[in-house]
Amino acid sequence: MTLSTPPRWGRTASRSGAAHRRARSDRPVLHFRPTRPFRSALRLPAALLLLAAPLACSGGGGGAPQVAVPTPQGKAVDHCRELADRLPGTVDGQERRETDPVSELTAGWGDPAVELRCGVPRPEVLTPGSEHYNPAADSVSVNGVDWLYEDLDDGARFTTTLREAFVEVTVPGAYAPEVNPLTDLAEAVDKAVPGTL
Repeated sequence: MTLSTPPRWGRTASRSGAAHRRARSDRPVLHFRPTRPFRSALRLPAALLLLAAPLACSGGGGGAPQVAVPTPQGKAVDHCRELADRLPGTVDGQERRETDPVSELTAGWGDPAVELRCGVPRPEVLTPGSEHYNPAADSVSVNGVDWLYEDLDDGARFTTTLREAFVEVTVPGAYAPEVNPLTDLAEAVDKAVPGTL
C-alpha cells in the first residue's frame, strides 16, 4: 500500500487526518461478544418460535445490507459496469455479499458491511459554490487512487476524486483503520474508472 499526497487536494490522512490517528494506535482492537446460556427451543412459547423461524432461515437476521442505488449518467454508467466486473471477492478479509436491492452499481463485503456505490453525485465538499465546498478537505491516496475522506459517527466514507465517475466506499468503525479496505479496491477502481487529468 502506498500513501501519498493526492495531486490537487489538501491534507492527506497520512499527515493529519483522523484516519491516520486511528491507524497509528498501538493498542489492538478487541471485539467481545457476550455469551448467553443455551435454552432449549422446546421451552419457548409457540409465538416466539413463529417469530424465530424466519430469522433462523435467513442466517440469524444478518440479511443483505440495504444500500441505496445511485443513478449515474453518461459515461459513468459504463465505467460503473466495468467496475462491477472487476470488484474483488474479498475486501479486508471480508467475503462479498449481495446487497438489497441487487444492483451492479453497489457491492458489500462482511457484516457489518463495507459498502461500495458507483456513480454517486459529486460530494458537496468537492463542488465549487456549494455551502460545504472545501478545497483543503482531508484526502488520502491509496495505490494511485485519490479519495476524499469524511469521518462518520461509526467509521468513515471515502469518495474518489479526479475520476470520470464518483465511487463511494463506506467503512464501519469495526474495520479500523478504515482506510485498509481501499487497498483491495484500488486496482479495480484504477482500471475501470479513468482519471480526469
